[in-house]
Amino acid sequence: MIKEFEPITEGVLNLMNEWESKLLNLDKELIITRRNRQNRTIKQIVGHMIDSASNNTHRFVHMHYRPSPLRFPNYAANGNNDRWIAIQNYQDENWVDMINLWKYSNLHILHVIKNVDSSKLENEWHYSEDRLISLKAGIIDYLRHFKLHLDEIDELIKANG
Repeated sequence: MIKEFEPITEGVLNLMNEWESKLLNLDKELIITRRNRQNRTIKQIVGHMIDSASNNTHRFVHMHYRPSPLRFPNYAANGNNDRWIAIQNYQDENWVDMINLWKYSNLHILHVIKNVDSSKLENEWHYSEDRLISLKAGIIDYLRHFKLHLDEIDELIKANG
């Protein structure tokens, strides 16, 4: 594993270990009613985190063998992440199944990160027409993004009680 990525993988793993039981023990009413600034419930935020793990896994793998800069859809652009949430109807998904998928999709992306080929770190992806992101930068940003959404959930848990 690339030494620089150890804090990323350890950070995500530590947060997963901390949050798995916390998420599983949340009140059903809480996970489906409280909404963040993007009008997402806790279930929808967790669904977005599942989508993020899945899309980033695919992106990281594609960046290993496809021409750089990679043309790969940015599922999060132009409100598409909300379309993903709606189409998959996370609001009505089984909560335990969702937490398991969240956990195992993130365990898998950590496995992918641990096996990244260092010669591919500067390969880039078209985030948008005017912005490129390297494989290295995408990996480094994963922990920040993961924490961002857990912080949103924490805010919703603490809101009004």
